[in-house]
Amino acid sequence: MREQRLVFVLVGISIATAFFNARPWWSPSPNHHVQEVDADSFPTQSTHRVAYQVHSGLMGHVSAGGRIPLGLKKKGLRIVVTGGAGFVGSHLVDRLIQRGDSVIVIDNFFTGQKENLIHHYGNPRFELIRHDVVEPILLEVDQIYHLACPASPVHYKFNPVKTMISFFFFFRAMVQIQLRPEFVCVLGTMNMLGLAKRVGARFLLTSTSEVYGDPLQHPQVETYWGNVNPIGVRSCYDEGKRTAETLTMDYHRGLGVEVRIARIFNTYGPRMCIDDGRVVSNFVAQALRKEPLTVYGDGLQTRSFQYVSDLVEGLMRLMDGEHIGPFNLGNPGEFTMLELAQVVQETIDPNARIEYRPNTEDDPHKRKPDITKAKELLGWEPTVSLREGLPLMVSNFRQRLFGDPTHKKQTKKQIYT
Repeated sequence: MREQRLVFVLVGISIATAFFNARPWWSPSPNHHVQEVDADSFPTQSTHRVAYQVHSGLMGHVSAGGRIPLGLKKKGLRIVVTGGAGFVGSHLVDRLIQRGDSVIVIDNFFTGQKENLIHHYGNPRFELIRHDVVEPILLEVDQIYHLACPASPVHYKFNPVKTMISFFFFFRAMVQIQLRPEFVCVLGTMNMLGLAKRVGARFLLTSTSEVYGDPLQHPQVETYWGNVNPIGVRSCYDEGKRTAETLTMDYHRGLGVEVRIARIFNTYGPRMCIDDGRVVSNFVAQALRKEPLTVYGDGLQTRSFQYVSDLVEGLMRLMDGEHIGPFNLGNPGEFTMLELAQVVQETIDPNARIEYRPNTEDDPHKRKPDITKAKELLGWEPTVSLREGLPLMVSNFRQRLFGDPTHKKQTKKQIYT
């Protein structure tokens, strides 16, 4: 037998081959394949290899963006929302859960609040991870909504140096400064883009109208490159978002990541931070507290205000559509600061006094979105006027400030009417 062992091996192989040919259902379907993807290398983590399976055949190809063939029932997606405990993020989570998706919220709670998501606790399709996106994270998801970044002047001016140095890995080590969790414009975007590349997810960046700076074009269209002061007090946020857009497009062009870019204009609604320095929340909180409404400069600066449900609808249409962007998402209805103060007076207290203060540095004089592109390609435009949406926000603020039982928190149905 020792001399004939090669013969025995060949006979064994022949028997095994005949057996598996007779039982084809034991082998994987030819319509299934496994693709192996190399993860990006980060200075703070070792390189990983992630294997994931893409199923086709009877169910059709399922892409990173969750598209499936027409005529088949759409399966709920697995979606990450960074900054999902914040003002806009929590409303987006509501809509995604309502649609039937599974949602993972990543938030460090610098500006977000657990109370914004408490109504989802216990839902098997909801997960909450306390995590700082300046550090990488590994998850298996279909879509990534990247909202994590302090958006109000109070928060992004808190430490502007660290806002921008988050762009440089080596600078962090050179100056021996630990990054604060709130400053994530660029490094957080890079980490989330790296996650999207590794797992084949579609990535949506929430950029801002601040990329236009103090615009010389009015209204602003997406092809306008802006007028940003790179050394001003607001530049840490403006330039951070501009760089985040650059990274997003570089990952798309160079690495094939599916991306979407939204430029968000002033948004208001329930769950806004009460003292975040934004004009709508400032006016509402001041009027409720019987304080003067503080108007900076002459009050003739203009802004356009969209209700949060309109923004969420636009973000979802952009993510699920076929167009990269950037897209302006805002309400083209334009108000001066004095006109806004008058609407707040009409809604809360007709006797509220207006107090003028010196204007802040680099405060844009005019801000109004041209949403022609969003109308034509996304079929989207805002539907809630300022006079319709503001009372819902006022009711929410009143309950949070005073706990007034006659002004209970708005239900999901009320918020999205």
